[in-house]
Amino acid sequence: MFTLWTLIEASLLCLNAVCILHEERFLAKFGWGRHAGQQDFGTPSAKDQVLNLIRSIRTVAKIPLIFLNVIAIIFKLLLG
Repeated sequence: MFTLWTLIEASLLCLNAVCILHEERFLAKFGWGRHAGQQDFGTPSAKDQVLNLIRSIRTVAKIPLIFLNVIAIIFKLLLG
């Protein structure tokens, strides 16, 4: 059944997945490493924007994600 809780849980799992991506071990294999496609001038490409989004999410959401995971685990333990 599709509920609001499943939507929140799915977004939490996606945030967890983005936060655990390791640039040197995983993303560099596909050409998405730290130094992939850095441009000096002009507008950044879509690839650069996605990489910046991943880095920003990892930086900002690291600590709040720990608390959200704890709340989700407690909620699952109590209510199933």
